[in-house]
Amino acid sequence: MDGFEQPATAKPKKPMPTDELHAKSVWKVSLEPSGLQFDVSANQSVLIAALQARIRMPSSCRNGTCRTCLCMLKQGKIRYQIDWPGLTREEKAEGYMLPCVATPESDLVLDVPDASPLK
Repeated sequence: MDGFEQPATAKPKKPMPTDELHAKSVWKVSLEPSGLQFDVSANQSVLIAALQARIRMPSSCRNGTCRTCLCMLKQGKIRYQIDWPGLTREEKAEGYMLPCVATPESDLVLDVPDASPLK
């Protein structure tokens, strides 16, 4: 072999299926009870996207430890930018999330009673 040929036993690589996360790069977030809405890209935290949309959500540390932004994920799917955000297993199971370190994997509906438009 000259180093450029593949052995006869090598299997050709199959293309990986495109998952939904890569197929759509912008998701819609709806806040209840205010009815406020904004878009968030798949690689952006929900909190940062809200601020860019001129929507105030409770926050402080922005790194997943203080829990000021704690809210309820009523609908949708997220992933975290850090390995273990400041939530207990029970809180995660009940649907609580930290938008400061969460990125969307679908459209989201969040219960954020203190959300308000920035003036």
